[in-house]
Amino acid sequence: MEHVKLLIVGAGAAGLSAALSAWDAGCRDILLADRSAIPGGVLPQCIHRGFGLTAFGEELSGPEYTERLLAALAGTGVRLSLGTEVLSVSHDKAAVLSRRGCVSRVRFERLILASGCREKSIGALPVAGTRPAGIFTAGQAQEMINLRHQNPGREVLILGSGDLGMIMARRFSLEGKHVIAVLEQGETYGGMARNYHRCMEAYHIPLCCRMTVREIHGQGRISGVTAEHLDSGEREYIACDTLVTALGLIPERALVRELDASPWLSLAGNCCRVHDIVDSAASQAQRVGHEAGASLS
Repeated sequence: MEHVKLLIVGAGAAGLSAALSAWDAGCRDILLADRSAIPGGVLPQCIHRGFGLTAFGEELSGPEYTERLLAALAGTGVRLSLGTEVLSVSHDKAAVLSRRGCVSRVRFERLILASGCREKSIGALPVAGTRPAGIFTAGQAQEMINLRHQNPGREVLILGSGDLGMIMARRFSLEGKHVIAVLEQGETYGGMARNYHRCMEAYHIPLCCRMTVREIHGQGRISGVTAEHLDSGEREYIACDTLVTALGLIPERALVRELDASPWLSLAGNCCRVHDIVDSAASQAQRVGHEAGASLS
């Protein structure tokens, strides 16, 4: 059975940052595993700029941010294992890994979980009606457009005005699609002001506050929704062929659900808590990585 001093699960910004920091702190036996075929987590699909102001002093795209971290990682001895899914972690400090259909066990001394977070889906809301095609989370739509070069739809309604919701409203507009509106149940937009100005105002995309979706219509493909004005209770039908939800994020900790109190386990980045910006997640991961690396050097 293979043995490593430090196992890091997840090669997004947090995992990469934790690995770099642990190496700098003196740990020379680090395995960084990620189930994706490419490193960076969600960053490779985030082709817009706005990342790295704190970490690098300039606005970078997601792929550029990833490239900076990978360039630094190339100068270390950290082993990066892509296409590798960690299936389970046990109390005796052993992990079961699957890569290319082969399953193996790895023992470790410390584990850093940097698995990020998952998006809330439409199922998290009390929405009636059918469940036809054409309903995507904002992250799914972003991946389809930016990485797979697919067309999610033409008449787009977005539910949720967090940063990703507003960024995707702009992305659809740039793709020549009609963004009908962004619905927001709060009193104002939910993301950063700069994204509201750059994405919503600049592209004249309507923001409808105190509104939400109550029912979905369509057979086969979504044909529209019934939306409710939360202050008045009035409902209206909005025709669309695509519904994109940006309902927030949930830290992904399923892998270590039974191990939270283990002294050898640390959480890094968005699986610890959802950060507003990637620099914040990376900074927290750097601290976690340094502590783990120093303890193992």
